[in-house]
Amino acid sequence: MTVATDWKNGALGHKFITSFSGGKDSVLALYKAMKVGEAVGLIVMLEEEGQRSRSHGMPPELIRAQAESIGLPVYTAAASWTDYEEEFMRLLGNAKNQGAEVLVTGDLDMPVHGCWHDKVTRNAGLKLGMPLWEMDHHKVIEEFINLGFITILVTVNLSLGMREEDLGRTITHEYVKELESRGIDPCGEGGEFHTTVIDGPIFKHLIPVRKCEIIKNGEYAFMPLELDHPVSNQY
Repeated sequence: MTVATDWKNGALGHKFITSFSGGKDSVLALYKAMKVGEAVGLIVMLEEEGQRSRSHGMPPELIRAQAESIGLPVYTAAASWTDYEEEFMRLLGNAKNQGAEVLVTGDLDMPVHGCWHDKVTRNAGLKLGMPLWEMDHHKVIEEFINLGFITILVTVNLSLGMREEDLGRTITHEYVKELESRGIDPCGEGGEFHTTVIDGPIFKHLIPVRKCEIIKNGEYAFMPLELDHPVSNQY
């Protein structure tokens, strides 16, 4: 069996934990993995202060709201880049103790050799599942939209063709055409943008959010999202 087959179908028939950013790729990977395996939870890494997620800058309350709507527990750890791997490995160990056999991620273009997720899962005694691996980027975002997922742009890189006006927009087929006409990868795989998913087929209900004031930091612009009401602390 090839490495590609292993990675693409890693969740098949297994219990798995998902490395979760709350954005479109990790949500679509979770959706696909849930079709063939059993999800036992979500892993979300936070910045040192624990106030925002490391990948997409989401507040923990919004992450919990997503997890609650999906119906999965969420495991978090605050870490600097220095101890990121150590903390991630600790969460993988906890997940394995809860029965997880596989780590699922939303990566599309991970190299076969030198894959960080492959290294840490091997060290943790887990397998790796990447349902979106090597998929055509246009087909990935097309499938995401066709399934009924709703996602909002929350971060843009202004040096890569994105604009402040892109913040807060919902990804639709029309918007994908616009991005591609501007020479932008429709999945933002070059770091052009990040998103937050607020509804879709694995969500029990829409996540009610309000869009906050745009923040600029160098070449990046952010539109923080906040919950419109508090959620329970079940997770």
